[in-house]
Amino acid sequence: MAVPPANDAAKIVRFGVFEVDLTAGELRKSGSKVRLQEQPFQLLAYLLTRSGEVVTRDELREKLWPADTFVDFDHSLNTAVNKVREALGDSASSPRFVETLARRGYRFLGPVNRVGVVRIDEDLASSESTDSSTIDPELEIPLPRRGVIRSLFGLVQVMYLVFYVVALARLQEVSRVADSFLPGWGSTAIQILVLITAVVGIPLRLYLLSSIAFDHRRLGINFRKLFPFVFVLDQLWAIAPFLLTQQIGIGAAFAATAALLYVPFAERTLIRIAYGVSEARK
Repeated sequence: MAVPPANDAAKIVRFGVFEVDLTAGELRKSGSKVRLQEQPFQLLAYLLTRSGEVVTRDELREKLWPADTFVDFDHSLNTAVNKVREALGDSASSPRFVETLARRGYRFLGPVNRVGVVRIDEDLASSESTDSSTIDPELEIPLPRRGVIRSLFGLVQVMYLVFYVVALARLQEVSRVADSFLPGWGSTAIQILVLITAVVGIPLRLYLLSSIAFDHRRLGINFRKLFPFVFVLDQLWAIAPFLLTQQIGIGAAFAATAALLYVPFAERTLIRIAYGVSEARK
């Protein structure tokens, strides 16, 4: 059952970085298609046609489930809403798009832009223009192609993997340099710290690298949970350039450390742009 748009000419509906093609029945994020089943898509389409208004559960039952359909309506509606939120990277506790009003229904939040065309070229939708469809609504920055964002995040993970592997392969050299700074127990503590964080960091980076490579849709949610640990790990390794002071000089060591201190925040921003960070309800 298709949900007709409020304006028959408006077949494309845009909000934030998302775009809904009501004719093709597709949801796109920054030009990339987002998988959404038929029933949740119909729900999203109907909420968009009533943007800013409260849509009751009874209205949704009448519009989306015919009278002769025998289903567990409450369960089916809750499931459809949760799937919409998951596709949008939205959250029931702090909604950006789909708001739940207790004992009343749902309301679509935020500005909606209806475009009077039937189809648009996906390459145009994902181009690096600075119109409203390619501006992140929270970060307020132009969005590059999603593949570029994923590639940058992947390169960061590769960089840290190289750090860990090289440190483990040259652990004796690390010990010698650390001993020149903090002889005795201090040097031993640095060696243990390097060993433990590298051993723990390797599987973490491999997980993040494989997730970004296969475009795991829940990476945004999972990375948000992992971020405190990633932050601590990255901050510890940010001081690694000081172990190379004799080779690169104190000035370069400070510069490299300053750059590495920012990397975890850059990782979080990249994930936020590509996947969103609002935790979706299951």
